[in-house]
Amino acid sequence: MRVPCDKIKKNDRVKKLINIISSLSNLIGNTEEAAKEQFNLLNLTVTQMHYLETIHQLKNPNITELAIQLKLTKPTVKVAVDKLIERDYIYKIQSDEDRRSAHLHLTEKGKLINQMHEYAHNRIAESITRKLNNEELQTLEVLLNKVLN
Repeated sequence: MRVPCDKIKKNDRVKKLINIISSLSNLIGNTEEAAKEQFNLLNLTVTQMHYLETIHQLKNPNITELAIQLKLTKPTVKVAVDKLIERDYIYKIQSDEDRRSAHLHLTEKGKLINQMHEYAHNRIAESITRKLNNEELQTLEVLLNKVLN
C-alpha cells in the first residue's frame, strides 16, 4: 500500500512544527528559569507564576473566575490558591456584592514575581523582534493570533 505524497508532506510539516514548538517551549522555559534565578525566586514553580499572572490579568478575580480562566476545577484552584496565600504571594478580600465570595489580590511579593514573569516575556519578545523585520513581525503576529483564537 502506497502512502499519498501529500500525506507524507503533511506528516513532515507536522514533525517540523512539533520541533519548532518544542524549541519555542524550551526558549520560554529557559528564559523564565533565568529570570527566576536573577530575581532569586527558585522555589516558585512555573504553574504558580502562571496563577499570579492570571490573577493580575483578571484584576482580582474570585476562585470561580480564576478556575474558569485556567480551565481547571475549583477544588484544584483552591488548593493552589491556599498555597500561594500561605507563601504570602496573594491574599483574599471578601466581596462587597456577595459576602460568600472573596477576591484574590497580589501581595507586594506577588507583584514583584509577576513583574519578573513579565520581564521574562519581554526578553523573549525583544529576542524575536531583533531577528525579524517589520513585515515578518506583522505576519507572525497575525499567524499567532489566528492559532490562539
